Amino acid sequence: MTSNDESEKQLASLPKGDGWGLDDNLCLYQDFWFYSAQLKGVTEFQRDFKAFDSDILLSTLPKSGTIWLKSMAFAIVNRARYLVSSEKHPLLTTSPHDLVRNIEYFHSFGAYSSLSDFVSSEYSNENSRLLATHMPYHSLPESLKSDTNNSRIVYLCRNPKDNFISLWNYLNRRGANIKNPFPIEIAFELFCNGVSLFGPVWENVLGYWKASLENPKKVLFLKYEDLKQEPKSHVKMLAEFLGFPFSEEEERGQVIEDILKLSSFEFMKSLSMNKDGSIGLGIENKIFFRKGEVGDWKNQLTTSMVERIDSLFEEKLQGSGLVFES
Repeated sequence: MTSNDESEKQLASLPKGDGWGLDDNLCLYQDFWFYSAQLKGVTEFQRDFKAFDSDILLSTLPKSGTIWLKSMAFAIVNRARYLVSSEKHPLLTTSPHDLVRNIEYFHSFGAYSSLSDFVSSEYSNENSRLLATHMPYHSLPESLKSDTNNSRIVYLCRNPKDNFISLWNYLNRRGANIKNPFPIEIAFELFCNGVSLFGPVWENVLGYWKASLENPKKVLFLKYEDLKQEPKSHVKMLAEFLGFPFSEEEERGQVIEDILKLSSFEFMKSLSMNKDGSIGLGIENKIFFRKGEVGDWKNQLTTSMVERIDSLFEEKLQGSGLVFES
């Protein structure tokens, strides 16, 4: 039996869940839900990837500020090569999803002979590979998590109510959901039962939260809302953690402000490539940009929904020290 046959057999045996209206089912693998199209990339990443000391992994749940984190990290790590104020900066013409690719989509971007080819591109920093994923912490390759490896992991999470609303709206802008939107009531029930992309959400968040407490030099845990409230101090913190701290001259100048502007939701959404272009997966860039607001859940969740999700996350996060504002 070939490895492909084994993979197909394994996939067929996994528990299946509702794919939130899309054609692909969610599959339960290592206690988390993935679309079947992602699983081959996930398993090969786990099996074949060998981390370098200089590797940087950016991890998020879908619709938790992924593009924002990728943009900031790319600008920070590559600012010696690409001046942030340059009119030819890659972030002006290329989607952050193409500049910093998610590992689980290894087989969806086209023909690559190896994982190392996939994570490398003409924009790669020769001294530091930027990688991205939505995978839970416990499913990451051991070489990335090892204390003997100096690679770093940044995790950005979002208030679960806004995360749910953003994910539901995003998936309703794809595939069959465009003409027949997936009902919010069904999506909410699935979400609260843990059946969501790379969920259960609380388990995904807790995995990185606990890792950041155990090894803060290895894992940096950030909240979307904190970034919104104090962007400059968090960009400085991010640069320091990544090993690319700002010099005194840069701090006196406009570098930090330029990075914040270049990576801001409003600016990114205004770019022509994010209005008309598409990423390597064939998905239109514009569907990644909706509001980017904190608290938009107030406009779309009922009182009973709010009470249920607040109660659920209070229960699931109890004793962890992690709190989301209600």
